[in-house]
Parts: sequence; structure tokens; C-alpha cells
Amino acid sequence: MDLSLSTRTVGDRTVVEVGGEIDVYTAPKLREQLVELVNDGSYHLVVDMERVDFLDSTGLGVLVGGLKRVRAHEGSLRLVCNQERILKIFRITGLTKVFPIHTSVDEAVAATD
Repeated sequence: MDLSLSTRTVGDRTVVEVGGEIDVYTAPKLREQLVELVNDGSYHLVVDMERVDFLDSTGLGVLVGGLKRVRAHEGSLRLVCNQERILKIFRITGLTKVFPIHTSVDEAVAATD
């Protein structure tokens, strides 16, 4: 399965809508998108993972790398995910303590964490 990416601006946040599978084959595409956004000055990102079907360790690494990039600019990276199978991966790896995870884009955009 392929990875679909699109971006839009909501308030002062850049929302990256991700769909499909984030794995060893598709994760570089997401990494490039996050790097490009940060290089262009977007430091407050929301990654909408509601349409993500699969996430592996490579994908997790890309998200952690994105978080490090935005934090280097006093930014933030929030996730939107409400699928139990994906949330379980974040809980097992302890990344729920690292990423703010929200149930909707509106909630993520409004959050002050």
C-alpha cells in the first residue's frame, strides 16, 4: 500500500494528513515532508494519522525525528490518532509520554500542551 500525504494550514498550525502505511518503504516520503516543512519555517505541526493503516518502527523513528526538528525551533508536533491498533504501538513503546496524542485535528489545533 502507498502513503498519501497532504498539508493544510489551520490557524498557526500546519496539518499533515497521512494515509496508508508508514513503513520502511514509505517512511522516507513522510520524513522528506516533515523536513521540508521545518525548513520552510513551519514549526508547529499536527500529524493527522486517522487514515493510517499500519505503522512500524521506521515510521516511529520518522515521527521522533520530526519532533526533534521542531523542538530545535521551539516548536511542537502533535499527533491525531483514534485507532486502537496504532495507539497501542505508542503505548507499548512509551511514546505516549513523548507525543501529545489527540482524537481530532480540531482538538490538536486548540491544545496548548
